[in-house]
Amino acid sequence: MPHSLVINFMPQTPIYPKYLTGRHIHALFLTLISSVDQALGDRLHGETFNKAFSLSPIQLIKPSRKPTLLTWHHPTPIPAHTPCWWRISLLDDQLFGKLTNLWLNLNLQQPYHLGSANLCIMGILGTPQSHQPWANCSSYEQIYDQASDVETTITFALATPASFRQGQFDTLLPKPELVFKSLCDRWNTYSHIPIDPQIIQPVYDSKFNLRTEIVRNYDTHTFIGCVGEISYKILGEASPEQIKQLNALADYAMYAGIGRKTTMGMGMVKRL
Repeated sequence: MPHSLVINFMPQTPIYPKYLTGRHIHALFLTLISSVDQALGDRLHGETFNKAFSLSPIQLIKPSRKPTLLTWHHPTPIPAHTPCWWRISLLDDQLFGKLTNLWLNLNLQQPYHLGSANLCIMGILGTPQSHQPWANCSSYEQIYDQASDVETTITFALATPASFRQGQFDTLLPKPELVFKSLCDRWNTYSHIPIDPQIIQPVYDSKFNLRTEIVRNYDTHTFIGCVGEISYKILGEASPEQIKQLNALADYAMYAGIGRKTTMGMGMVKRL
């Protein structure tokens, strides 16, 4: 069952920009895991393909005119006592089950560390909230059963920069074969409902409003990705079952993310 968990926290000391990179939020997640299961933390650290989780960059809790666009770069420190949130998405039932002790026994008085900053966790959201669209949970069966078999337009908001591996190099354009292959690979890794990758053939991009942005995942290295909105159309003689499977993958995107470095805050998407 995919889970999209939003952790609300308050830094007790400033969080400096160099500790807000993708590498540091990835390390914070593994620290949380290792606090309840060291072997699991070591295993997740060693995985290289189709990892069973994705992460968001650190976000400030504040009203936003465009909640589908998130912050991935903090040029100045986050001051102490600033309400923040952080999204952790888990794709594997077994992984969520192994972390039950973490959620149930979370010590809200115990500070966790992000670089030199002390973080106090205020609570965890795991179900849809009117004020927090990134919290949710749904089984693979529910996602599949509730997917439309007639909707032929799929629109995504790319909330953090996304890029894709094509051969030996990266490409920034969210071509339909790259986006839906990314989703299909993750779905087939963790779901018991197989989807044939060949179903992506009738998907074509129809309109987009994208721009490139730079994201810093490490202290010295940067990556380039695209953000904005893109729509795809299912064309040709696609059967209702093909349409249903493509819509299921589109609904799954919020949990799985798309493209590279989703465990470092890249490739977060929502279906519009």
